[in-house]
Amino acid sequence: MPKETTENSGKKQILLRLSPTLWKELAGWAEDDFRSINGQIEYLLTECVRQRKKANAKP
Repeated sequence: MPKETTENSGKKQILLRLSPTLWKELAGWAEDDFRSINGQIEYLLTECVRQRKKANAKP
């Protein structure tokens, strides 16, 4: 599936399919953190990438 760039933000758009159970968990978590579900997913992915980079940087 091709990724499209939104004109005003420069962010990529993707289609993401989630199970109803995972959606419900993410929605609850996002609400607890005062984020949208999209914002929560982006936050979690950003944190995972940051942690991976940190782990790979160790000698």
